Amino acid sequence: MAKTSVPRASQSYTTSYLETTFGTTPAFTFAIKARDLITLHYVAVRGRDDEEGAVQRPLNARRINGIRTYILDGNTFFNSFILNWTDENFKPSFSGGKITLPIIKSVAQVIDGQHRLAGLAQAIQVRDEIGDQELLVTLCVGLTTSNAAKIFLNINTEQKPVPKSLIYDLFGEVVDDEAHAVNRATDLARELNDDPESPLYNQLKFPGAPRGQGSIELSTFVSALKEHLKPENGTFYTYKIRDFERQKAAINNFFQSLYDFYDNKQIWNSANKNPFLKAAGFNGAVDFFVEVLIKHCAEKRSFSVPTMKHFIGLDQSGLITWDELRGKDGKTARKAIRTLLESNSLNALPDHDEYEF
Repeated sequence: MAKTSVPRASQSYTTSYLETTFGTTPAFTFAIKARDLITLHYVAVRGRDDEEGAVQRPLNARRINGIRTYILDGNTFFNSFILNWTDENFKPSFSGGKITLPIIKSVAQVIDGQHRLAGLAQAIQVRDEIGDQELLVTLCVGLTTSNAAKIFLNINTEQKPVPKSLIYDLFGEVVDDEAHAVNRATDLARELNDDPESPLYNQLKFPGAPRGQGSIELSTFVSALKEHLKPENGTFYTYKIRDFERQKAAINNFFQSLYDFYDNKQIWNSANKNPFLKAAGFNGAVDFFVEVLIKHCAEKRSFSVPTMKHFIGLDQSGLITWDELRGKDGKTARKAIRTLLESNSLNALPDHDEYEF
């Protein structure tokens, strides 16, 4: 019986590497050209491919297209791709502090970076010179599915992506005010939606979210706040609330104050009754926050929940619900919410005989 022929490695790549151990798993980190990385890798999808290390999810075409465009716009990746070498016929060799890889098609599973690699492959088809870019790889050899899953879960659940707009806080520079404001509003929305301690936890609806998940559209959140997040003349910057964490805290504390008033009546989590979970009510609340409340808090030098609740001062018997606004046009409902909050804030001002002249 004839033996199955094994393809010969006509090419190899030798380079220096850094060896580390994560737990009990040895890993080798080095730089390699994009085109060689494309050749080496393959994707093993969990539930579809019957082999050790199959932990990946099916590819998302929309995400790949976005990455391709990102690369063709002149960008690259600074974070490493993580691979698991699985081929038994050809293996990496190590000598004198260098690693030698046979450049053979589909010999290493992708543990992290499958969408980036698919986007790279498409970008190289458009512009061949992109294949000469060097990328960082961390390579493991012969991982079991269990170990591969641990690495995959560590990357995808234990770590959080840095907010895109944080570059302004770190370096004090922004290429485009409009893009920065939209990115910052989106980052704030994501943080407030994902934080279990936030009054807006799971209340924001992102594009592609399942039906029934979230009440406030991301576009509503971004549109309401983006003008106020511009570095040059936005309300937050005017009152020196400039970094991400303070902006998040101010918005969180404002909605926490509203939450405290409405949750006492068990209204807050009712999408049918809570007016702030509707576009008009949310916009009305933000109007009051950025045009009235921020100034009061700045004068008091406090953006704490107790300070905000003092100025909001809602009467528990006079809370507006969405039932009272149903049927009104968006502009009227928005104004009604702002008027409610503003009228109560006036009640928190000192009596006339407490003023000094």
